[in-house]
Amino acid sequence: MSLRKEDTSVNKKLVETKDLFTCHIPFLMEVFEKSQYPWQILPQIKEICAKLVQNGIPGYTEIEPGVLVGENVKIAKTATIEAPAIIGANTELRPGAFIRGNVIIGEKCVIGNSSELKNSILLDHVQVPHYNYVGDSILGDYAHMGAGSILSNLKSGGSNVVIHGEKEYETGLRKIGGFLGEHADIGCGSVLNPGTIIGKNTSVYPLSMLRGVYPANSIVKAPDQVVERK
Repeated sequence: MSLRKEDTSVNKKLVETKDLFTCHIPFLMEVFEKSQYPWQILPQIKEICAKLVQNGIPGYTEIEPGVLVGENVKIAKTATIEAPAIIGANTELRPGAFIRGNVIIGEKCVIGNSSELKNSILLDHVQVPHYNYVGDSILGDYAHMGAGSILSNLKSGGSNVVIHGEKEYETGLRKIGGFLGEHADIGCGSVLNPGTIIGKNTSVYPLSMLRGVYPANSIVKAPDQVVERK
């Protein structure tokens, strides 16, 4: 991996939850604080959703069994929501959006045309607005996915996903999509292979195919061409 500057803060391939996300959602903060690595959260999402639906969340309304929504949520008539799902205030589900269950979406997010989500957490201000797939993934505040970008969550051979960072992290999980740090921006038509991590404030060029861990505050022009963001 080539970098424009020798900077250890840029070179470091950060994979811990605290280095990627700052969770401001009250009912998720403890989960994020207790998880050293973000992939440890994925198997908990189903149980978290079930408990939230059972106990309720202040300011949220159950619009149908297992679906809780905050205030001023906009849901297009052709959007599909499968329970359980938690959708934060002022979030918009546009025509054709598909929430496939075990999904928690923060406030002021956009889930757009033909975008599909399953077993994932989107924190606040996240945008997946056009033809996106987000499975078994976590997206940080203000993360954005360009049109047609995909977080692939299953290896072709079906074996467990390994995170390829500064060392190999054995996750023990068969399905892992991607982890996008705060303000990460994925270019149109890009595919992130299972277990890819994009650091905070990092942008990925359109039509990229990535695998592994990419540092914060960078621009990813190609898998082997990463430069420091100016």
